[in-house]
Amino acid sequence: MPALVLLGAQWGDEGKGKATDLLGGSVDYVVRYQGGNNAGHTVVVGDQKYALHLLPSGILSPGCTPVIGNGVVVDPAVLLSELSGLNERGVDTSKLLVSGNAHLITPYHTTVDKVTERFLGKRKIGTTGRGIGPTYADKINRVGIRVQDLYDESILTQKVEAALDFKNQILAKLYNRRAIEPARIVEEMLGYAEQIKPFVADTTLVLNNAIDEGKVVLFEGGQGTLLDVDHGTYPFVTSSNPTAGGACTGAGVGPTKINRVIGILKAYTTRVGAGPFPTELFDEDGEKLRTIGGERGVTTGRDRRCGWFDAVIARYATRVNGLTDFFLTKLDVLTGWEQIPVCVAYEIDGKRVEELPYSQTDFHHAKPVYEMLPGWSEDISKAKTFSDLPKNAQAYVKALEEMSGAPISAIGVGPGRTETIEINSFLS
Repeated sequence: MPALVLLGAQWGDEGKGKATDLLGGSVDYVVRYQGGNNAGHTVVVGDQKYALHLLPSGILSPGCTPVIGNGVVVDPAVLLSELSGLNERGVDTSKLLVSGNAHLITPYHTTVDKVTERFLGKRKIGTTGRGIGPTYADKINRVGIRVQDLYDESILTQKVEAALDFKNQILAKLYNRRAIEPARIVEEMLGYAEQIKPFVADTTLVLNNAIDEGKVVLFEGGQGTLLDVDHGTYPFVTSSNPTAGGACTGAGVGPTKINRVIGILKAYTTRVGAGPFPTELFDEDGEKLRTIGGERGVTTGRDRRCGWFDAVIARYATRVNGLTDFFLTKLDVLTGWEQIPVCVAYEIDGKRVEELPYSQTDFHHAKPVYEMLPGWSEDISKAKTFSDLPKNAQAYVKALEEMSGAPISAIGVGPGRTETIEINSFLS
Protein backbone atom coordinates (compact mmCIF):
# COMPACT_ATOMS: atom_id res chain seq x y z
CA MET A 1 0.00 0.00 0.00
CA PRO A 2 1.26 3.48 -0.77
CA ALA A 3 2.80 6.32 1.21
CA LEU A 4 1.53 9.56 -0.29
CA VAL A 5 2.39 13.24 -0.08
CA LEU A 6 -0.50 15.65 -0.54
CA LEU A 7 0.42 19.32 -0.95
CA GLY A 8 -0.67 22.64 -2.35
CA ALA A 9 0.40 23.32 -5.92
CA GLN A 10 -0.25 27.08 -5.82
CA TRP A 11 0.01 29.63 -2.96
CA GLY A 12 -1.95 27.56 -0.47
CA ASP A 13 -5.68 27.50 0.34
CA GLU A 14 -6.32 25.08 -2.54
CA GLY A 15 -8.59 22.77 -0.57
CA LYS A 16 -6.08 20.30 0.87
CA GLY A 17 -8.31 19.62 3.84
CA LYS A 18 -11.09 18.33 1.60
CA ALA A 19 -8.68 16.10 -0.27
CA THR A 20 -7.07 14.74 2.89
CA ASP A 21 -10.42 14.11 4.47
CA LEU A 22 -11.62 12.31 1.33
CA LEU A 23 -8.70 9.91 1.67
CA GLY A 24 -8.90 9.71 5.46
CA GLY A 25 -11.27 6.75 5.57
CA SER A 26 -8.73 4.65 3.65
CA VAL A 27 -5.61 6.00 5.32
CA ASP A 28 -4.04 4.72 8.53
CA TYR A 29 -1.94 7.80 9.34
CA VAL A 30 -2.20 11.47 8.31
CA VAL A 31 0.94 13.47 9.01
CA ARG A 32 1.53 17.23 9.12
CA TYR A 33 5.20 17.67 8.27
CA GLN A 34 5.83 21.45 8.31
CA GLY A 35 4.36 24.82 9.20
CA GLY A 36 2.31 25.61 12.24
CA ASN A 37 -0.95 27.31 13.07
CA ASN A 38 -0.35 29.76 10.24
CA ALA A 39 -1.92 27.15 7.96
CA GLY A 40 -5.59 26.26 7.88
CA HIS A 41 -7.96 23.68 6.45
CA THR A 42 -11.72 23.84 6.19
CA VAL A 43 -13.32 20.41 6.18
CA VAL A 44 -17.05 19.89 5.68
CA VAL A 45 -18.49 16.66 7.13
CA GLY A 46 -22.23 16.37 6.51
CA ASP A 47 -23.72 19.61 7.77
CA GLN A 48 -20.73 20.27 10.04
CA LYS A 49 -17.85 22.57 9.12
CA TYR A 50 -14.50 22.26 10.87
CA ALA A 51 -11.69 24.82 10.71
CA LEU A 52 -8.36 23.17 11.50
CA HIS A 53 -5.20 25.22 11.95
CA LEU A 54 -2.54 22.99 13.47
CA LEU A 55 -4.10 19.53 13.63
CA PRO A 56 -3.93 17.16 10.64
CA SER A 57 -7.21 16.85 8.75
CA GLY A 58 -7.23 13.10 9.38
CA ILE A 59 -8.23 13.75 12.98
CA LEU A 60 -11.83 13.86 11.71
CA SER A 61 -11.62 10.34 10.28
CA PRO A 62 -12.37 7.49 12.73
CA GLY A 63 -9.66 4.85 12.65
CA CYS A 64 -7.02 7.24 11.34
CA THR A 65 -4.02 8.25 13.47
CA PRO A 66 -3.17 11.95 13.09
CA VAL A 67 0.49 12.87 13.52
CA ILE A 68 2.27 16.19 14.03
CA GLY A 69 5.78 15.58 12.72
CA ASN A 70 9.15 16.94 13.80
CA GLY A 71 9.11 19.57 11.04
CA VAL A 72 6.07 21.34 12.50
CA VAL A 73 6.33 24.24 14.96
CA VAL A 74 3.75 23.85 17.72
CA ASP A 75 2.05 26.54 19.78
CA PRO A 76 0.96 24.48 22.79
CA ALA A 77 -1.87 26.86 23.69
CA VAL A 78 -3.30 26.59 20.18
CA LEU A 79 -2.88 22.81 20.15
CA LEU A 80 -4.78 22.34 23.39
CA SER A 81 -7.47 24.83 22.40
CA GLU A 82 -8.04 23.08 19.10
CA LEU A 83 -8.20 19.68 20.76
CA SER A 84 -10.66 21.00 23.32
CA GLY A 85 -12.89 22.46 20.61
CA LEU A 86 -13.03 19.15 18.75
CA ASN A 87 -13.66 17.17 21.94
CA GLU A 88 -16.62 19.42 22.74
CA ARG A 89 -18.06 18.58 19.31
CA GLY A 90 -17.71 14.84 19.94
CA VAL A 91 -14.56 14.23 17.89
CA ASP A 92 -12.22 11.59 19.31
CA THR A 93 -8.73 13.15 19.48
CA SER A 94 -7.08 10.48 21.63
CA LYS A 95 -5.06 8.96 18.77
CA LEU A 96 -3.07 12.13 18.08
CA LEU A 97 0.72 11.75 18.11
CA VAL A 98 3.11 14.70 18.45
CA SER A 99 6.82 14.42 17.70
CA GLY A 100 9.05 15.04 20.70
CA ASN A 101 11.44 16.75 18.27
CA ALA A 102 8.90 19.33 17.05
CA HIS A 103 9.83 22.87 18.06
CA LEU A 104 7.63 24.95 20.33
CA ILE A 105 6.31 28.43 19.69
CA THR A 106 6.61 30.53 22.85
CA PRO A 107 5.11 33.93 23.70
CA TYR A 108 8.40 35.63 22.86
CA HIS A 109 8.29 34.22 19.33
CA THR A 110 4.89 35.79 18.68
CA THR A 111 6.05 39.09 20.20
CA VAL A 112 9.13 39.22 17.98
CA ASP A 113 7.04 38.28 14.93
CA LYS A 114 4.54 41.09 15.44
CA VAL A 115 6.97 43.88 16.29
CA THR A 116 9.29 42.94 13.42
CA GLU A 117 6.46 43.01 10.88
CA ARG A 118 5.29 46.41 12.13
CA PHE A 119 8.85 47.71 11.97
CA LEU A 120 9.14 46.70 8.29
CA GLY A 121 6.24 48.99 7.34
CA LYS A 122 5.77 49.00 3.56
CA ARG A 123 8.37 46.23 3.23
CA LYS A 124 6.36 43.79 5.36
CA ILE A 125 6.15 40.16 4.29
CA GLY A 126 2.52 39.54 5.22
CA THR A 127 3.27 37.20 8.13
CA THR A 128 0.34 35.98 10.21
CA GLY A 129 2.06 37.19 13.40
CA ARG A 130 1.81 33.79 15.06
CA GLY A 131 5.51 33.34 15.76
CA ILE A 132 6.18 30.81 13.02
CA GLY A 133 9.18 32.53 11.39
CA PRO A 134 11.00 33.39 14.64
CA THR A 135 10.53 29.81 15.88
CA TYR A 136 12.06 28.37 12.71
CA ALA A 137 14.85 30.96 12.98
CA ASP A 138 15.63 29.77 16.52
CA LYS A 139 15.59 26.17 15.26
CA ILE A 140 18.20 26.97 12.61
CA ASN A 141 20.22 29.08 15.07
CA ARG A 142 20.17 26.12 17.50
CA VAL A 143 18.50 28.04 20.30
CA GLY A 144 15.04 26.51 19.84
CA ILE A 145 12.87 24.70 22.36
CA ARG A 146 11.49 21.27 21.50
CA VAL A 147 8.48 19.40 22.85
CA GLN A 148 10.78 16.99 24.71
CA ASP A 149 12.30 19.93 26.63
CA LEU A 150 9.04 20.33 28.55
CA TYR A 151 10.00 17.24 30.52
CA ASP A 152 13.38 18.49 31.76
CA GLU A 153 12.91 21.77 33.64
CA SER A 154 16.64 22.41 33.89
CA ILE A 155 17.19 22.14 30.13
CA LEU A 156 14.06 24.18 29.41
CA THR A 157 15.21 26.97 31.72
CA GLN A 158 18.69 27.06 30.19
CA LYS A 159 17.29 27.23 26.67
CA VAL A 160 14.76 29.97 27.46
CA GLU A 161 17.39 32.06 29.22
CA ALA A 162 19.83 31.65 26.33
CA ALA A 163 17.21 32.64 23.76
CA LEU A 164 16.08 35.70 25.72
CA ASP A 165 19.61 36.96 26.41
CA PHE A 166 19.70 38.14 22.81
CA LYS A 167 16.02 38.74 22.13
CA ASN A 168 15.56 41.04 25.10
CA GLN A 169 18.39 43.21 23.83
CA ILE A 170 16.62 43.52 20.48
CA LEU A 171 13.19 44.12 22.02
CA ALA A 172 14.43 46.82 24.40
CA LYS A 173 17.05 48.64 22.33
CA LEU A 174 15.62 48.38 18.83
CA TYR A 175 11.86 48.11 19.32
CA ASN A 176 11.55 49.96 22.65
CA ARG A 177 9.67 47.05 24.19
CA ARG A 178 9.85 45.74 27.73
CA ALA A 179 12.19 42.79 28.29
CA ILE A 180 10.56 39.39 28.79
CA GLU A 181 11.19 37.57 32.06
CA PRO A 182 12.55 34.04 31.40
CA ALA A 183 10.96 32.59 34.55
CA ARG A 184 7.51 33.62 33.35
CA ILE A 185 8.02 31.81 30.03
CA VAL A 186 9.33 28.67 31.74
CA GLU A 187 6.37 28.60 34.11
CA GLU A 188 3.87 28.97 31.25
CA MET A 189 5.50 26.31 29.09
CA LEU A 190 5.73 23.84 31.99
CA GLY A 191 2.01 24.36 32.51
CA TYR A 192 1.37 22.65 29.17
CA ALA A 193 3.64 19.66 29.79
CA GLU A 194 1.27 17.19 31.45
CA GLN A 195 -1.61 18.02 29.09
CA ILE A 196 0.52 17.33 26.02
CA LYS A 197 2.45 14.35 27.42
CA PRO A 198 -0.08 11.62 26.41
CA PHE A 199 0.41 12.56 22.75
CA VAL A 200 4.23 12.79 22.64
CA ALA A 201 5.99 10.02 20.71
CA ASP A 202 8.95 9.09 18.56
CA THR A 203 6.91 9.68 15.44
CA THR A 204 9.74 8.92 13.03
CA LEU A 205 9.95 5.37 14.40
CA VAL A 206 6.15 5.01 14.38
CA LEU A 207 5.81 6.14 10.76
CA ASN A 208 8.66 4.07 9.35
CA ASN A 209 7.33 0.98 11.10
CA ALA A 210 3.84 1.69 9.74
CA ILE A 211 5.10 1.97 6.16
CA ASP A 212 7.16 -1.21 6.55
CA GLU A 213 4.02 -2.98 7.78
CA GLY A 214 2.09 -1.96 4.67
CA LYS A 215 -0.02 0.75 6.34
CA VAL A 216 -1.22 3.72 4.27
CA VAL A 217 0.50 6.92 5.38
CA LEU A 218 -0.53 10.31 4.03
CA PHE A 219 1.83 13.27 4.46
CA GLU A 220 -0.11 16.52 4.46
CA GLY A 221 1.60 19.80 3.59
CA GLY A 222 0.43 23.19 4.81
CA GLN A 223 0.48 26.36 2.67
CA GLY A 224 1.59 25.66 -0.92
CA THR A 225 4.48 25.20 -3.34
CA LEU A 226 4.83 28.91 -4.15
CA LEU A 227 5.17 29.66 -0.43
CA ASP A 228 8.10 27.25 0.05
CA VAL A 229 11.08 29.03 1.62
CA ASP A 230 13.42 27.57 -1.03
CA HIS A 231 11.17 27.17 -4.06
CA GLY A 232 8.51 29.84 -3.57
CA THR A 233 8.20 33.52 -4.45
CA TYR A 234 10.90 34.53 -1.97
CA PRO A 235 10.88 36.59 0.24
CA PHE A 236 7.06 36.46 0.22
CA VAL A 237 7.04 32.88 1.49
CA THR A 238 6.55 30.85 4.64
CA SER A 239 9.48 29.71 6.80
CA SER A 240 9.39 26.01 5.96
CA ASN A 241 9.25 23.56 3.05
CA PRO A 242 5.68 22.65 1.98
CA THR A 243 7.11 20.98 -1.14
CA ALA A 244 7.41 17.20 -1.35
CA GLY A 245 11.01 17.10 -0.11
CA GLY A 246 9.83 18.67 3.13
CA ALA A 247 7.80 15.55 3.89
CA CYS A 248 10.99 13.51 4.18
CA THR A 249 12.82 15.88 6.51
CA GLY A 250 9.69 16.99 8.37
CA ALA A 251 8.51 13.46 9.15
CA GLY A 252 11.77 11.50 9.16
CA VAL A 253 11.12 9.11 6.29
CA GLY A 254 13.33 8.44 3.29
CA PRO A 255 12.29 9.49 -0.25
CA THR A 256 12.31 5.89 -1.47
CA LYS A 257 9.31 5.21 0.78
CA ILE A 258 7.08 7.78 -0.99
CA ASN A 259 4.91 6.23 -3.72
CA ARG A 260 2.78 9.15 -4.95
CA VAL A 261 2.82 12.92 -4.73
CA ILE A 262 -0.54 14.62 -5.19
CA GLY A 263 -0.79 18.33 -5.92
CA ILE A 264 -3.96 20.23 -5.02
CA LEU A 265 -4.95 22.81 -7.61
CA LYS A 266 -7.78 25.28 -7.39
CA ALA A 267 -9.61 25.74 -10.73
CA TYR A 268 -8.52 29.37 -10.50
CA THR A 269 -5.76 30.95 -8.38
CA THR A 270 -5.66 32.70 -5.01
CA ARG A 271 -3.08 33.89 -2.54
CA VAL A 272 -3.02 35.61 0.87
CA GLY A 273 -0.48 38.20 1.91
CA ALA A 274 2.01 40.29 -0.05
CA GLY A 275 4.01 39.31 -3.11
CA PRO A 276 3.70 39.03 -6.89
CA PHE A 277 0.61 37.43 -8.43
CA PRO A 278 0.57 37.67 -12.28
CA THR A 279 -3.08 36.68 -12.85
CA GLU A 280 -4.54 38.71 -9.97
CA LEU A 281 -7.87 40.38 -10.80
CA PHE A 282 -8.94 43.80 -9.55
CA ASP A 283 -12.31 43.89 -11.30
CA GLU A 284 -15.79 42.39 -11.02
CA ASP A 285 -14.50 38.94 -12.01
CA GLY A 286 -12.07 38.97 -9.10
CA GLU A 287 -14.80 39.96 -6.67
CA LYS A 288 -17.13 37.33 -8.12
CA LEU A 289 -14.53 34.59 -7.60
CA ARG A 290 -13.94 35.81 -4.05
CA THR A 291 -17.64 35.86 -3.21
CA ILE A 292 -18.72 32.59 -4.84
CA GLY A 293 -15.59 30.77 -3.71
CA GLY A 294 -15.83 32.02 -0.12
CA GLU A 295 -12.25 33.18 -0.41
CA ARG A 296 -11.39 34.20 3.11
CA GLY A 297 -8.41 32.68 4.93
CA VAL A 298 -9.31 29.97 7.45
CA THR A 299 -6.51 31.01 9.80
CA THR A 300 -5.91 34.65 8.90
CA GLY A 301 -9.49 35.80 8.29
CA ARG A 302 -8.10 37.91 5.45
CA ASP A 303 -9.75 38.12 2.04
CA ARG A 304 -7.77 36.14 -0.51
CA ARG A 305 -6.48 37.79 -3.64
CA CYS A 306 -8.13 36.08 -6.64
CA GLY A 307 -7.09 35.49 -10.24
CA TRP A 308 -7.44 33.16 -13.19
CA PHE A 309 -5.78 29.76 -13.38
CA ASP A 310 -2.01 29.97 -13.93
CA ALA A 311 -0.66 27.00 -15.87
CA VAL A 312 2.93 28.25 -15.55
CA ILE A 313 2.73 27.83 -11.78
CA ALA A 314 1.07 24.44 -12.14
CA ARG A 315 3.89 23.19 -14.40
CA TYR A 316 6.45 24.49 -11.93
CA ALA A 317 4.72 22.65 -9.07
CA THR A 318 4.78 19.45 -11.11
CA ARG A 319 8.51 19.83 -11.65
CA VAL A 320 9.75 20.73 -8.16
CA ASN A 321 7.50 18.22 -6.39
CA GLY A 322 7.65 15.33 -8.86
CA LEU A 323 3.85 15.31 -8.91
CA THR A 324 2.16 12.10 -9.99
CA ASP A 325 -1.44 13.40 -9.75
CA PHE A 326 -3.54 16.52 -9.36
CA PHE A 327 -6.70 17.03 -7.34
CA LEU A 328 -8.60 19.93 -8.95
CA THR A 329 -10.84 21.77 -6.49
CA LYS A 330 -13.62 24.36 -6.74
CA LEU A 331 -14.48 23.72 -10.37
CA ASP A 332 -18.07 24.62 -9.46
CA VAL A 333 -17.06 28.21 -8.67
CA LEU A 334 -16.42 28.84 -12.37
CA THR A 335 -20.00 27.98 -13.37
CA GLY A 336 -21.65 30.94 -15.09
CA TRP A 337 -18.79 32.48 -17.07
CA GLU A 338 -19.25 32.50 -20.85
CA GLN A 339 -15.49 32.37 -21.34
CA ILE A 340 -12.74 31.56 -18.85
CA PRO A 341 -9.23 32.93 -19.31
CA VAL A 342 -6.31 30.62 -18.49
CA CYS A 343 -2.75 31.91 -18.20
CA VAL A 344 -0.60 29.74 -20.48
CA ALA A 345 2.60 31.81 -20.42
CA TYR A 346 4.06 35.13 -19.28
CA GLU A 347 5.31 38.11 -21.20
CA ILE A 348 8.51 39.52 -19.69
CA ASP A 349 10.25 42.45 -21.38
CA GLY A 350 8.41 41.66 -24.59
CA LYS A 351 9.37 37.97 -24.61
CA ARG A 352 7.06 35.00 -24.14
CA VAL A 353 8.12 32.79 -21.23
CA GLU A 354 6.45 29.43 -20.57
CA GLU A 355 8.35 28.39 -17.43
CA LEU A 356 8.44 30.14 -14.07
CA PRO A 357 11.35 32.62 -14.14
CA TYR A 358 13.95 31.99 -11.46
CA SER A 359 14.64 35.72 -11.18
CA GLN A 360 12.57 37.58 -8.58
CA THR A 361 12.77 40.70 -10.73
CA ASP A 362 11.43 38.92 -13.81
CA PHE A 363 8.56 37.36 -11.89
CA HIS A 364 7.55 40.74 -10.47
CA HIS A 365 7.31 42.05 -14.04
CA ALA A 366 5.60 39.02 -15.56
CA LYS A 367 2.36 39.73 -17.45
CA PRO A 368 -0.06 36.86 -18.10
CA VAL A 369 -0.65 35.55 -21.60
CA TYR A 370 -4.20 34.23 -21.69
CA GLU A 371 -5.98 31.58 -23.72
CA MET A 372 -9.78 31.77 -23.64
CA LEU A 373 -11.72 28.59 -22.94
CA PRO A 374 -15.52 28.27 -23.30
CA GLY A 375 -17.46 28.28 -20.02
CA TRP A 376 -20.64 26.52 -18.88
CA SER A 377 -23.82 27.50 -17.07
CA GLU A 378 -25.08 24.11 -15.81
CA ASP A 379 -24.98 23.22 -12.10
CA ILE A 380 -22.21 20.64 -11.65
CA SER A 381 -22.48 20.08 -7.89
CA LYS A 382 -24.42 16.83 -8.34
CA ALA A 383 -21.99 15.33 -10.86
CA LYS A 384 -20.69 11.92 -9.79
CA THR A 385 -18.60 10.97 -12.81
CA PHE A 386 -16.49 12.89 -15.28
CA SER A 387 -19.06 12.25 -18.02
CA ASP A 388 -21.72 13.94 -15.86
CA LEU A 389 -19.94 17.26 -16.34
CA PRO A 390 -20.98 19.59 -19.18
CA LYS A 391 -18.82 19.21 -22.28
CA ASN A 392 -17.19 22.60 -21.78
CA ALA A 393 -16.35 21.75 -18.15
CA GLN A 394 -14.79 18.49 -19.33
CA ALA A 395 -12.78 20.39 -21.92
CA TYR A 396 -11.62 22.87 -19.28
CA VAL A 397 -10.36 20.07 -17.04
CA LYS A 398 -8.61 18.32 -19.93
CA ALA A 399 -6.95 21.58 -21.00
CA LEU A 400 -5.66 22.23 -17.48
CA GLU A 401 -4.38 18.67 -17.25
CA GLU A 402 -2.45 18.98 -20.51
CA MET A 403 -1.00 22.36 -19.53
CA SER A 404 -0.02 21.30 -16.02
CA GLY A 405 1.92 18.16 -16.81
CA ALA A 406 0.26 15.55 -14.58
CA PRO A 407 -3.09 13.72 -14.69
CA ILE A 408 -6.08 15.18 -12.84
CA SER A 409 -7.29 12.22 -10.80
CA ALA A 410 -10.06 13.90 -8.79
CA ILE A 411 -12.28 16.98 -9.14
CA GLY A 412 -14.06 18.96 -6.44
CA VAL A 413 -17.50 20.09 -7.60
CA GLY A 414 -18.74 21.50 -4.29
CA PRO A 415 -17.64 22.10 -0.69
CA GLY A 416 -19.23 18.96 0.78
CA ARG A 417 -17.36 15.81 1.67
CA THR A 418 -19.12 13.81 -1.05
CA GLU A 419 -19.04 16.46 -3.77
CA THR A 420 -16.03 15.02 -5.51
CA ILE A 421 -15.52 13.15 -8.77
CA GLU A 422 -12.85 10.47 -8.47
CA ILE A 423 -11.33 9.62 -11.84
CA ASN A 424 -8.33 7.55 -10.71
CA SER A 425 -7.79 6.18 -7.21
CA PHE A 426 -4.86 7.72 -5.32
CA LEU A 427 -4.46 4.45 -3.44
CA SER A 428 -4.03 2.10 -6.37
